[in-house]
Amino acid sequence: MRALLEASFRHALAATHPTDLTRAALPEERPALVLALGKAALTMLEAALERYPNVPYLATPQADPTFEPSNSGAILPAAHPIPDERSVRAAARALELASRLQPHDLLLVLVSGGGSALWCLPEGISLAEKQALNQALLRSGASIQEINAVRKHCSRIKGGGLVRATQARVLALLLSDVPGDDPSVIASGPTTADPSTFAEALEVLERYRIEAPAAKAHLERGLRGELPETLKPGDPALARVENRLVGGNQTFLEAARAYWEAHGYRTLLLSDRFGGEARELAGFHAALVQSIRAHGTPVRPPVVLLSGGEATVTVRGSGQGGRNQEFLLGLLYQLGPEGVWALAADTDGIDGNTEAAGAFLTPDSWARAQAQGLSIKEHLERNDSYGFFSRLGDLLVTGPTQNNLNDYRAIVLE
Repeated sequence: MRALLEASFRHALAATHPTDLTRAALPEERPALVLALGKAALTMLEAALERYPNVPYLATPQADPTFEPSNSGAILPAAHPIPDERSVRAAARALELASRLQPHDLLLVLVSGGGSALWCLPEGISLAEKQALNQALLRSGASIQEINAVRKHCSRIKGGGLVRATQARVLALLLSDVPGDDPSVIASGPTTADPSTFAEALEVLERYRIEAPAAKAHLERGLRGELPETLKPGDPALARVENRLVGGNQTFLEAARAYWEAHGYRTLLLSDRFGGEARELAGFHAALVQSIRAHGTPVRPPVVLLSGGEATVTVRGSGQGGRNQEFLLGLLYQLGPEGVWALAADTDGIDGNTEAAGAFLTPDSWARAQAQGLSIKEHLERNDSYGFFSRLGDLLVTGPTQNNLNDYRAIVLE
């Protein structure tokens, strides 16, 4: 069963390869410039270079590329999840290139998750202050929508900043890594209108008690009307912009469901939009498992439960882990000795601050933990899900996938 769980993940990755999803959505018109951003930047760019040989481009992926650049463009890797000087250089270069285009030109922007850190052009605060702010937001338990509301209001390129920088027509092809596939949240929306406000960004810092004096001072200036707002719905500039979703978490889950059903398993696809604390989401799934086992509701076993979305983790301990590993540890804690087969993994191949994509649960995970003297509760309290699953030998390590379609959770009830 463990092999089937991993195979379902890898099958869905192959079925939703960013090159294929992008290729199917490319326009007939040759663009004057291609900008590719995010964890899938290079795989999306591959489709564009195949269609438009020697097109000028700039790509900003996360890692140093194995991709061989052509003479027509440049690859400027940057840092994730905390931006660095390379993130600033890449964002500035993107704005510079876009600003040279004329109204008759077409700017093709290939956007995938992770772009919020990879393009970082701080406004009103320094890079060091932006790095500290990002770190605090990521540890706070705030949702991606809340985090990006703050990011957009401290940036020159996010929240429609790229649109303002160019006269060209803009077509953005988006791979979504956010629940609900809101284009304004994917990579903090460089090509979209931003419905959030300076006031809402300030409320996020206050809600999560984030001490960021420089950011607060900047946001308060915006609140007083001393700074322009981000690009808002109805702005005339949006008449020359199209944002087109080419893939998301639902795309991935449907591919996984097809895999399971082809292997004779009935599936129940719960949702592609789950969020909230990973432990609370684990509690919901545990209650569902118990209801199916006790009453056959809402479905009788055997069945595979599939879900996606993006949970959060409020970090209080000093351990290592990610939202998918913490979800599984919470699920094990809730279910106790009555375990299940399960996999939870991030489709980008990196879960939290670890090199693992996620981890597995097995029906004997509880017993094996007890035999090794591992306390599930203590590992949860330390946010050390990685340490727990590492000791059990149950990590899933894929390396970066150059895809990013949010999270994958599969629970098998036989």
